Amino acid sequence: MQEKIFSLEEIDYSRFWGTNDRLLDFVRLLFPKIKLIARGEMLKAIGSDEDILHFEGKLMAMMTYYEKFGKLNENAIMQIFESGGSTPEAETNDEILVHGRNGILIKARTHNQQRLVKAIHQNDIVFAIGPAGTGKTYTAVAMAVRALKNKEVRRIVLTRPAVEAGENLGFLPGDLRDKLDPYLQPLYDALRDMIPQQKLLSYWEDNTIEIAPLAFMRGRTLDNAFVILDEAQNATSSQLKMFLTRMGRNAKFIVTGDVTQIDLPHHQQSGLVQATKLLGNIEGIEVIQLDRSDVVRHRLVTKIIQAYEDAPQL
Repeated sequence: MQEKIFSLEEIDYSRFWGTNDRLLDFVRLLFPKIKLIARGEMLKAIGSDEDILHFEGKLMAMMTYYEKFGKLNENAIMQIFESGGSTPEAETNDEILVHGRNGILIKARTHNQQRLVKAIHQNDIVFAIGPAGTGKTYTAVAMAVRALKNKEVRRIVLTRPAVEAGENLGFLPGDLRDKLDPYLQPLYDALRDMIPQQKLLSYWEDNTIEIAPLAFMRGRTLDNAFVILDEAQNATSSQLKMFLTRMGRNAKFIVTGDVTQIDLPHHQQSGLVQATKLLGNIEGIEVIQLDRSDVVRHRLVTKIIQAYEDAPQL
């Protein structure tokens, strides 16, 4: 008899096995020749070399299924058990972008968000322009996570200009990472909704997911990557040109921004405004406009946006 220990640390193992380890008990029934002992994130298998090797293939397929769809059930396990180990596709839904944490199904919820998803599928550079709360960044991050899970890209790069209203990095306490984190928090929040914490930490550690300020993009070539520039209304024309020319092979670039909330000094033009005018008619580039009908935050956000749009210029 041999034994082998498997680690489930990169997934939410408590949800993976279900309430009271219900799915683990189901797996035990399917592998009666193997003794399975679960201790937190560790799973010990005891049996013959041949049986353990067979079990390992099925376990890897179950973990792949869970990472892709955010859930596991008896039906999926049976399909994996009866197949050659491939991940079943029976429960996919074309409208679902990502199976997020805690069973959340992340979808494009409005007409323009659906247009954005379609544009990302069909183009390598997409501009998503719209007011706060319209799901520009969230939808883009969901598409990036989906592409990573489907192995369409090898990494995700998320970036923002380090510019905010009335703020300056030098006045914030801490080292460079501490200074940058507040600017990048919306990107962290979106990722935490979509990827289990341990898996997300491993992605950060090996740079599968990289979050950096826009200034750090200079001189780079980004191949096999899904790249998102968020808050692009605060990028200058030269910065946005620099960013877009970082595109390498097998890359998608998504640029999101709200042209009604430009925080650049008054003498500087937003590069986002200029870029959409210059590049909007190039094949392979698409501009998607979102509006207050796409707001998915509190209902008052829609009314606030409308009030500012209707008000005379101050």
